[in-house]
Amino acid sequence: MTAADLIERARAGDGEAFRQLTEPLRRELHVHCYRMLGSLQDAEDALQDTLLSAWQGLDGFEGRASLRTWLYRIATNRCLNTLRSASRRAAREWNVPGMVPPEPTRLGEAVWLEPIPDTLVGELPLPGPEARYEQTESISLAFVTALQLLPPRQLAVLVLRDVLGFHASEVAAMLDTTVESVTSALKRARATLERRADSAASASAAGSPAEEALVARFTTAYEAADLAALVALLTDDVFMSMPPIPFEYEGRDLVLRFLTALFGAGRVFDLLPTRANGQPAFGAYLRTPSGTRRGTGLIVITPRGDRVCALSRFEADVLPWFGLPETL
Repeated sequence: MTAADLIERARAGDGEAFRQLTEPLRRELHVHCYRMLGSLQDAEDALQDTLLSAWQGLDGFEGRASLRTWLYRIATNRCLNTLRSASRRAAREWNVPGMVPPEPTRLGEAVWLEPIPDTLVGELPLPGPEARYEQTESISLAFVTALQLLPPRQLAVLVLRDVLGFHASEVAAMLDTTVESVTSALKRARATLERRADSAASASAAGSPAEEALVARFTTAYEAADLAALVALLTDDVFMSMPPIPFEYEGRDLVLRFLTALFGAGRVFDLLPTRANGQPAFGAYLRTPSGTRRGTGLIVITPRGDRVCALSRFEADVLPWFGLPETL
């Protein structure tokens, strides 16, 4: 059955035909919403709103652009509505009992940031020829965080042009604006991103022997609370964040002070490996006096060569997204 046949049947109220039309695009639309919003939960809501709007408005699809482009237009505008609202997730207070953290370098702005499991990203379609970012870089935590600091319209333009590779005229049509406006917004967004984004992507490919060796060394050092071994794995300019707690630490000395406080009082952790945002990640489980191991959060590391240039810690409520248990 052709796409035209499916569209005709969907317009007549055939839900299964609509599902067949949109299911092949669902994953990439979900990732698109995640890039724009930085929150997996917000992205899921935006995706559902997009599909509902498309189902209800299918009569308005005139076929001048592809169905994919039409759906991206709807999804982008749903995300812009979310970005412009005041209902983003608020920062949380420090919540680790018995630990006083060192004074942070600064307070982060994108406290709503959440990780996305690699299993939800999968293999995405190749972007258009005008794209400037590879798939792995465009879902990295550093890149997604930098996107969140852009004004909403600039964010949308940069993602549509430089990540997905849509032509300027297509983006202008999606956003109901002019090509000149798109070009101007893209120029400003690129300049801001160059100042803010850490473009140091992993020097080793995912699953490569070099990355596996780094993951093994990090796991051994962390589970042994071996501060000397951990610090030896960090770059001088290592960066640490922990959304939705806004504390951010920059530099090896400050991160060492944080880790020293964390492992104080005999805290011992076990790590379960997973992947988030194209990067190595671990469920962290604290050993308790009763013998159980309680999930305390998700740690995502950013490799740079044979060292770690960034660590991000997320709350334990994200563990189920990665198929990880609350306790061991």
